[in-house]
Amino acid sequence: MSNLENRPVEVVSGPVPGAGVEVLEPRDVPLGGPRAMSVRRTLPQRQRSLIGAWCFLDHYGPDDVATTGGMHVARHPHTGLATVSWLFTGEIDHLDSAGSAARVRPGEVNLMVAGHGISHQELSTPETRTLHGAQLWYALPEATRDMPPAFHHYQPEPIVIPQPSGETRISVFLGSLAGSTSPVPTYTPPLLGAEILLPAGANLDLALENGFEHGVLADSGSVLVDGTGLAADHLAYLPVGRDRLRLEAGATPVRLLLIGGEPLGERIVMWWNFVGRDHDEIAAFRAAWQAEIGSSPGLSVVPTEKRFGEFPPGQPAALPAPVLPPLRLRPRG
Repeated sequence: MSNLENRPVEVVSGPVPGAGVEVLEPRDVPLGGPRAMSVRRTLPQRQRSLIGAWCFLDHYGPDDVATTGGMHVARHPHTGLATVSWLFTGEIDHLDSAGSAARVRPGEVNLMVAGHGISHQELSTPETRTLHGAQLWYALPEATRDMPPAFHHYQPEPIVIPQPSGETRISVFLGSLAGSTSPVPTYTPPLLGAEILLPAGANLDLALENGFEHGVLADSGSVLVDGTGLAADHLAYLPVGRDRLRLEAGATPVRLLLIGGEPLGERIVMWWNFVGRDHDEIAAFRAAWQAEIGSSPGLSVVPTEKRFGEFPPGQPAALPAPVLPPLRLRPRG
């Protein structure tokens, strides 16, 4: 038996103080490549760019890979952020220019820290029949955003809480919640990332860090988040100041992701796959990528530094960067 299964969980009861819950609707976005699969994006939004340092949340599936083609995202660059891959069903092969090759499996987190610059590809495995999961990014703060790339893999041991209608399971893949702490370093102010499974009709009361902003993404089923209804694929935002959270499952089992963190306290520019601090920095990242993959017509000088690293031969062609918009990108946050 797991040594976590009978671990007491810090719970709270009673009314929840603070501002109301803000519900963010998803929008459908085609993922890169000629066989683009569709994802549901809930962060960033026009009205909300960040939850803590979290700056991006894509949610996809369950998709029949025979119909959609699965995930086929060829080599592309990142700067100033970290990517978090979390699967519910299926498997994805990750390969990056820092030398990490890993298979993403359900219940196992892969964290890739881009820092100064990295490039990677993500391909669903030939054996995968159904693909279902989420990819999240968070922005690195000024102190670490130019760090060397890093990669971490971790399989959290779920906390199991008996309920009259079944078991609630909490898997903490980043940060701390309910007595469980992930060992994965994030190189940011404190963050939280966890998957929570609730059986039908179950209630769960959790203690929160009241200095965090939080987000609750409903993957399946319907759930009340502090009394506010949250449909599947939607994201609930909870501002700083809450030290408790009540989740109430509806008539069917619920799966959700809970994210959170201290407000980043920095304004960022996020464009394509880059996080920077101003328009000129983003333009320089784009130019460096185009030069490295040989997609800059008229370039007469070979880059002396490969910001985004070398890549193994024999892989799909790299994705070129889109054209920058005609107006200057403005920091948000």
